[in-house]
Amino acid sequence: MTRLMVLGLLKKQPMSGYEIQRFLQLDHVNQWAEILPGSIYHALKKLESESYIEIDTIEHTGNRAKATYIITDQGEQEYARLIEESLSRPSLVFPTDIYTALLFHGDLAREQVLIAVESQIDLIRKKYDETRTAQAEQNDLSDEEVLIFDHMYSLFKAHLKLLNGIRLYIQRNKK
Repeated sequence: MTRLMVLGLLKKQPMSGYEIQRFLQLDHVNQWAEILPGSIYHALKKLESESYIEIDTIEHTGNRAKATYIITDQGEQEYARLIEESLSRPSLVFPTDIYTALLFHGDLAREQVLIAVESQIDLIRKKYDETRTAQAEQNDLSDEEVLIFDHMYSLFKAHLKLLNGIRLYIQRNKK
């Protein structure tokens, strides 16, 4: 996904690694994309070695050099391929950690299980609230961004429903 994100941003305009990182932070894309700063720089080097991007300019400030990259024609073809691949590949992810732990929850004390589930519920609610705040801070969301946020809220709610169901099950059935 990092490759697609980097190519997509460079298609919009020439950018440095730092500018890409800032865009992801300021637009709160990093909340759902989970792209680490190091992976941006790794992707830039790899994409450059594959001739999908190239250095447009290099600015020198003191001992630092800031390279600004542009997408190449070959990069635009790769970008289109990655979009098509991403849209056609199922991306449904099941919470396999929770499913597996649920199968073996009987090996823990009831209180331990409930504390762990409550902890995750709290974390999911916090992430939900952070996402709501991030959306509220956005001005003029595109239709695509609205779809993304709506889907994220659906996933939060589904996950909370599962966790609340587990909590009720444990409270009723575990001795």
